[in-house]
Amino acid sequence: MRFFINLNVFVLFIILIACHNPVKTFRTFSAINDAFNKGDLSIAVVWADSLLAFGNPDSVTVQKLNSLVDMADRIKADFSLSGPEFEIKLKKEIGDYSVSDRAQWEHKNWLEYRIIDGTNHYFKRAIPNLKLILNSSRSFSMADQGLDPQAAFCLGHSAKVIRLSVKNNHPIIPVKMKVSYRLTVNADAVPDGEMVRCWLPWPHENHERQSEVKLLNSSPVNYSIASDSVEQRSVYLEKIAIKGKPVVFDLQFEYVSKAQYFNLKKTHEVSGNHQIVNVKRYMSEQPPQIVFTDEIKHLSDSIVQGISDQQEKVRRIYYWINDHVIWTGALEYSIIPFIPGYVLCNQRGDCGMQTLLFMAMARYQQIPVKWQSGWMMHPGAVNLHDWCEVFYDRIGWVPLDMSFNLQKSSDKEIKEFYISGIDSYRLIVNDGIGSRLMPEKRFSRSEPYDFQRGEVEWRGGNLYFNQWNYHMDVQY
Repeated sequence: MRFFINLNVFVLFIILIACHNPVKTFRTFSAINDAFNKGDLSIAVVWADSLLAFGNPDSVTVQKLNSLVDMADRIKADFSLSGPEFEIKLKKEIGDYSVSDRAQWEHKNWLEYRIIDGTNHYFKRAIPNLKLILNSSRSFSMADQGLDPQAAFCLGHSAKVIRLSVKNNHPIIPVKMKVSYRLTVNADAVPDGEMVRCWLPWPHENHERQSEVKLLNSSPVNYSIASDSVEQRSVYLEKIAIKGKPVVFDLQFEYVSKAQYFNLKKTHEVSGNHQIVNVKRYMSEQPPQIVFTDEIKHLSDSIVQGISDQQEKVRRIYYWINDHVIWTGALEYSIIPFIPGYVLCNQRGDCGMQTLLFMAMARYQQIPVKWQSGWMMHPGAVNLHDWCEVFYDRIGWVPLDMSFNLQKSSDKEIKEFYISGIDSYRLIVNDGIGSRLMPEKRFSRSEPYDFQRGEVEWRGGNLYFNQWNYHMDVQY
């Protein structure tokens, strides 16, 4: 009997030891990455967290695992629609459709989705994008389509810019704007007492189209403004988080923006924005988004075949994108490995995506192009916006807005205004893509390439877009 009791005590002792010292089994990074690529995001995140907590991975693997977990969260945030709620929204917005219609939309990726954890999850802008695609696929004459208010405004404004630019290509038609910008971090997104670091967009002053920049107010009152030599310019602010309260950053500033137009066929003078620049960097690849893939090379060559004139090459590429790419709302750029390839595959994209495709094809043709972006500030249409500038010998940097497209006009000069001109309603924040912020961020950026909405972090990591919101008011 005593032996039996002692044996049971021994077994119980072994079980207790095992419970307090469980044998940990871990998935390799390769297995975790495979699960991620298959769309099993929840499993991949659980495995990654386990390996991070108990597997003692090296620093390189830690960085890869953290990046994978972050990317899974970003994908889920963009592909957030599923189930009955999505079906109700689709029916409400599109109306009656057949099973074959739905299958075709998904096959063509018009109704964009990803399989996440075994079920279809649709892009949060999938339904409005589908409407844009369906409308563009129908045949309308120019007269039938008419002009929306924004297009009509730009048409009248650009005609005036051209008329007043007959003698030279200097910036004209100044518009003074007062801007109020607010970034609000969700309550308790950052623990009580922790410092929140924030970067807000700030105007460049080294452009002849943009001047008289003046800070009117900031909250908090202490701030630092990045040098004008920094390609992506910002105001840096810090604030302590308080439990249960949002963290709010405010800026008020004013500046003057001007339009500019170049009639390239008549312009032979050196313009005011002609500077001695190293144009080689603006003709080069800039991975991961500006890369001369075989597809980019073949398409670009086919578009400009037989053309030697640089201006005509630009015009041909612009026309091709205008005629073949539909404007649609974009996925967050950070979850698209190669944006120009995505645009070509899907024949759609927003302003920055179309601009990156233009830049890749133009640079491959050894045409210097640089990224420019910030905000479009048109009355009633204030929004994030991207465009670019093309460098021409003896002329200098000439603005080009790819997604503002060819205007609906029988006057060729007005029609092609945005190939070599820009309106007065711009806020230039960025003169390059994927550039560093000052001071530098410690963690990955929510938007790694562009900078318009802002960036936020604390010592625990980056705060993604779903943890804060922004708002801009403009007075003219």
